[in-house]
Amino acid sequence: MNNGLNAQSDPTVQPVPAAVVETVDAADVTLSNPKWAVIALGANLGNRLETLQGAIDALGDTPGLRVKAVSPVYETEPWGVEPGSQPSYLNAVIAVKTTLPPSSLLERGHAIEEAFDRVREERWGPRTIDVDIVAYADRVSDDPVLTLPHPRAHQRAFVLAPWHDIDPEARIPGHGPVAGLLAGIGLSGVTPRPDLELRLPE
Repeated sequence: MNNGLNAQSDPTVQPVPAAVVETVDAADVTLSNPKWAVIALGANLGNRLETLQGAIDALGDTPGLRVKAVSPVYETEPWGVEPGSQPSYLNAVIAVKTTLPPSSLLERGHAIEEAFDRVREERWGPRTIDVDIVAYADRVSDDPVLTLPHPRAHQRAFVLAPWHDIDPEARIPGHGPVAGLLAGIGLSGVTPRPDLELRLPE
């Protein structure tokens, strides 16, 4: 079975040379003006936990990007579809520091989705992996290719809860504190999974 991770299907997830890794490790101090970004991950097909970890590791292999925090895992009923019509999601949020511009970060996210055989056949459809940029520094943009912050993040407990776990003081530009937004919508349909764990890239 081809899981889409071989070098032929996505050369971007090949191992990164040690010299590049050292450069990325020093990004916080040696690369120009790194920015914080928040990325939401979700999967409801295949080995969900393994796929989430694979996406985190692939992001960690990206030159100019450091994964700085990984949230606990939550299980979530699918959004926008008939209850029971799809498997439930595993969701997590990571915080990264990066020198990539938002457009390049988006391209990297799409490359990772393609590496895991993400298929975009229907809105709200099931997927092996979803990689969404939730926020990039304090950037506010209505660009239809990449709206920042994510236009629905403030309404989604499966984004807000794990984000709050890794950054209790977080704010969404234009919407206010994540803690307050989460308190307003609650955790209905979103279940913590303390038995599952994701790790920072090695």
